[in-house]
Amino acid sequence: MIDTRQVARAAILICGMMMLAACGTYPSEPRYPTHPISLPAPQPVQPEPYEPPAPDRAPIAPIEGGSLPPPAARPSTAPQPTYQPPASTPAPSRPPVSAIPSMPGAPVAYVIQPGDTISGVGRRFQTPVQTLIDLNNLGPRAAISSGQALRLPDTAVDVGSDPYATGPSPVGVMVLESGATPPPPPPPPSGNPPAPRSLPTQSVVAPPVSNAAMPSPVSTGSTQFQWPVRGEIVRRFGPAGMGERNNGINIAAAEGAEVRAAAAGRVAYVGDQLVGQGLTVLIVHRDGWRTVYGHLGSSSVDDGADVRAGQVIGTVGATAGDGRPSMHFEARRMQGDEPVAVDPQSVLPR
Repeated sequence: MIDTRQVARAAILICGMMMLAACGTYPSEPRYPTHPISLPAPQPVQPEPYEPPAPDRAPIAPIEGGSLPPPAARPSTAPQPTYQPPASTPAPSRPPVSAIPSMPGAPVAYVIQPGDTISGVGRRFQTPVQTLIDLNNLGPRAAISSGQALRLPDTAVDVGSDPYATGPSPVGVMVLESGATPPPPPPPPSGNPPAPRSLPTQSVVAPPVSNAAMPSPVSTGSTQFQWPVRGEIVRRFGPAGMGERNNGINIAAAEGAEVRAAAAGRVAYVGDQLVGQGLTVLIVHRDGWRTVYGHLGSSSVDDGADVRAGQVIGTVGATAGDGRPSMHFEARRMQGDEPVAVDPQSVLPR
């Protein structure tokens, strides 16, 4: 068996020998200095002056070839016109701007004169009133004023002066020669044919008016008015609610009852082309007065006809929307160039 005591002694001996060997190899002085060392300051380095390299030179050698032609002899790359007109043919000259005529299809306008009516313009230029209203956006009243330019359609034909369209003929409108027969006017937008003109209305004799049915007329200057028909007033003059206004009065009567002219005058319009008026007759009187008879069942007068006070001009219709047959009556008086509606009851006999 191994003696443990001898092993321990050998181990102790080996460790002591190793310690002695380590102590014998330790230096007596430090290998590196332990105090700061001062070094000399660095000296600035002066850069060497830069010298650029010598430029490369292209080889110089004579060039063989001819010289370029002078600028005047060089050919032009842009195409040049070669046509020259003959000396005997003069070049056309443009007319001055003022001499150039108006382009075809340009709008033609008639200038309204004092006392003109839209029906007179329509009569003179063979144009339905509704067409004039639509072309000029005149609205339901179809009001016109002196100096206003009223546009005419391309089909307008000037048949000559009219008592209610006295202005000069506009440039560009066809003028009917003296003695020529005017062409028939174009149909209105509704498609209805124009009113017949074969029967003269001046020969119509009005029946006597009973004083019991028609009171004595009231004087308004030199013009006297009488009731166009007797009956109950179902709509009065003035505001009618919902932003609407009645420019006259609506008189109820039996359908087909006779409607008479309120005063003597000349018929300026007959037709059903006024919006919301139905079949309408408009009469021009003296002193700037005009009377309107709307929502008629029939008419017995033509445009331009002279009528007497009390003469039958039509019958009561049923298109006013009053729930029973009635006709619409207006009285207007010119104030300057504007026909102003007045309450008919203020000028009709009571």
